[in-house]
Amino acid sequence: MTQPDPAPSVEAFESEDSPITAVAPTSSETKTRKGGGLGRYLLIRFLLIFPTIFILVTVVFFAMRATGDPITAAMSGRLPPEQLQQRIEEAGYNRPLILQYFEYLWNILHGDFGTTFTDNRPVTQILTTYGAATFELVMFSLVVALLIGVPLGMVAARFRDRWPDAILRVFAILGYATPVFFMGLMLKLVFSVNLGWLPIAGRASSSGELEMAQITNPTGLYLLDAIRLGDGKLVGDVLQHAILPAIALGMLTGGVFLRLVRTNLIGTLDQLYVESARSRGVSEARLVRKHALRPALIPVITVMGMQIAMSLGGAVLTETTFEWKGLGFMLAQYMSARDYVAVQGIVMMIAVIVAVINFIVDFIAALIDPRVRY
Repeated sequence: MTQPDPAPSVEAFESEDSPITAVAPTSSETKTRKGGGLGRYLLIRFLLIFPTIFILVTVVFFAMRATGDPITAAMSGRLPPEQLQQRIEEAGYNRPLILQYFEYLWNILHGDFGTTFTDNRPVTQILTTYGAATFELVMFSLVVALLIGVPLGMVAARFRDRWPDAILRVFAILGYATPVFFMGLMLKLVFSVNLGWLPIAGRASSSGELEMAQITNPTGLYLLDAIRLGDGKLVGDVLQHAILPAIALGMLTGGVFLRLVRTNLIGTLDQLYVESARSRGVSEARLVRKHALRPALIPVITVMGMQIAMSLGGAVLTETTFEWKGLGFMLAQYMSARDYVAVQGIVMMIAVIVAVINFIVDFIAALIDPRVRY
């Protein structure tokens, strides 16, 4: 009986005479040749910052002009009509609106955001003076949100559909449904007025403010400046003043993080590799902490940029409630005074902060999860 030919060996395929001389490219190599990868992804995300800022600046400019020129809005009733008209002409607000728009864009490109009408201050000075305070508050609130959302989300997923999960879900809903200003007022009433544990307002005590004013080249970040001074008492003072505003603002995003972590952890715990580890006798707490947490955090990091944008919006109410003198506090002051030049500059700075933070979040998410790059 004729024996069948033996199957070709691996060496036969690898020999020079073999017709199969190339290995098919992997999907990642194909994507790389097509221009994919981390570098291309980050370049696209970075370039998207500029049209985002441009669109927002345009919308704010024309929205501010919908009720008339800025001088009339800010000074109407304070100056005689003749002087008001003279100031309008000197500032060029009697020219066509499109010319004013292009001049405003040109000035922004040269770092000139104009001068406020109410206190005659350069808008750039306001941004540099109060921007650090808002950034510091948002970072404090983000720490609070992560401390609330991640551990409690793990607990909710660990005890899903039981009473701890039910309580935490209600807590999450209350966290992001309660208005920021109401949360701030309640915190002040309980912990400052009734218990007297924490300061009621401000970024530091009067003595702390005086000590901060003597720092050479301050950063504007009180905690960092206090650490630079090496004054432990001042560091404690700054942290005490930050607790209540950070909790009031952090609860806004903490509830969202809690729900996200819970939902994604539950989905991850049902994966096959987790079931395999469970069958080997790995404890449920270790499964949550070691095997399922990191994949579940990827959506949290992805939406973190959007939540920071919400925090900046909530910072207006939080800073006003706690007299935290940042961009949100000054924005409320200038809006009540109808000083649209200052409002435009502050809104643009907030847009820049949001765009840059979103870019950083996208970068971190791309490093953790390569799937978001393509």
